[in-house]
Amino acid sequence: MFDARVLQSRSRPLVMGILNVTPDSFSDGGAHAEPATAAERAARMLADGADLIDVGAESTRPGAEPVPADEQIRRALPAIERIRRDYPQAVLSLDTRLAEVARSGLDAGVAIINDVSALRDDPELAHLIAQRQAGVVLMHMQGTPATMQRDPRYANVVADVTGFLAERTRAAQDAGIAAERIIIDPGIGFGKTVEHNLQLLAGLETLVAMGSPVLVGASRKGFIGKIAGTENAPPDRLGGSLACAARAFYAGAAIVRVHDVAATAQMLDVLAAITSTG
Repeated sequence: MFDARVLQSRSRPLVMGILNVTPDSFSDGGAHAEPATAAERAARMLADGADLIDVGAESTRPGAEPVPADEQIRRALPAIERIRRDYPQAVLSLDTRLAEVARSGLDAGVAIINDVSALRDDPELAHLIAQRQAGVVLMHMQGTPATMQRDPRYANVVADVTGFLAERTRAAQDAGIAAERIIIDPGIGFGKTVEHNLQLLAGLETLVAMGSPVLVGASRKGFIGKIAGTENAPPDRLGGSLACAARAFYAGAAIVRVHDVAATAQMLDVLAAITSTG
């Protein structure tokens, strides 16, 4: 049983390390497709200070098409089983929108289901999560991964995202998921322009005030390169990624989802030490 309330008792956000076992993710597609390399990557992130590991078997980059459940399971399950065998204390989440995939992950020891559709894509998923007393991440996304960057528009992006997440939180609870197992995510980069992403980061306190732990996933995303004035490669966006994680720290977010675990954990530890002084 997962209880998200423990996330809000920390002096700084927890670090969720990203482990993609996909061939086509925007930053590290194909790098960790084999169970052995996935387990090695998980080991490195845990040693670097990751508090959670998020395993993803379906790319949700802009323009990505859905991946069938059986293929997601084929990609993710061997990696999850290997990590659970070698690092039984690791807290794992599984990035999926499908109940069939989530069930296989939960059977293998996953604690959290990270759903970019906020329980909209598969009506069975909410009931499965409730039954298993797992945690769930409800993320905002305008459209689908295939369509989300086609001229996204909002009346007020902070208000619109907050309203959506409030509605999806109620829907999750109506399906039997306890409030203390719900995490919310504004979906940085999912159906947003650069300006929308900046407004959401600037307005994170509004989401934190909703009461559920907030996850911020801005690591290496394209808007960072655009702000820097160059379409640089994702691994070259560390500085901007750290800036977003620092913003999440000051807003009171509970989790930052990142590729660069060691640098992020060190930065957050130093910020926590500075702000606790005096």
